[in-house]
Amino acid sequence: MADLRELYQSVILDHSRSPRHFGPLADASAEASGHNPVCGDAVTVWVRLEGDRIADVRFATPPGVGCAISRASASLMAVAVHGTTRGDALALIDRFHGLVTGAPGDTAGLGSLVALGGVARFPVRVKCATLAWHALRSALAAADAATPVVVA
Repeated sequence: MADLRELYQSVILDHSRSPRHFGPLADASAEASGHNPVCGDAVTVWVRLEGDRIADVRFATPPGVGCAISRASASLMAVAVHGTTRGDALALIDRFHGLVTGAPGDTAGLGSLVALGGVARFPVRVKCATLAWHALRSALAAADAATPVVVA
């Protein structure tokens, strides 16, 4: 079990230190920002849709803002939803939320996202892990709107 925890910690640290899909997306269909006033985490998520498929997704945090869990979760999220359909991404958001809140559920198919399952033991960190996911849901909902969405 210790080896598995070390692997999960390694995945989280890797995605935190070298986030994937990091930086603004100039031709985004929509964007949404989120802020956690409890710890100060902040994130903006951009999506570019081609029909019903997420052709690209990117995120950014202000310099020096955002904990390792928040940044790693956003990076893992971007990797997981890139190229999926909107419906599949929304279903994944729900499954991920269940994982990090400790709700019983099937973790098959979550891949590297299971590394964040330990967050369920620390309720104060759930918001860190889900912040980018809430922003993604808002961006997908606002894809047809002309203005960005801010989630708190």
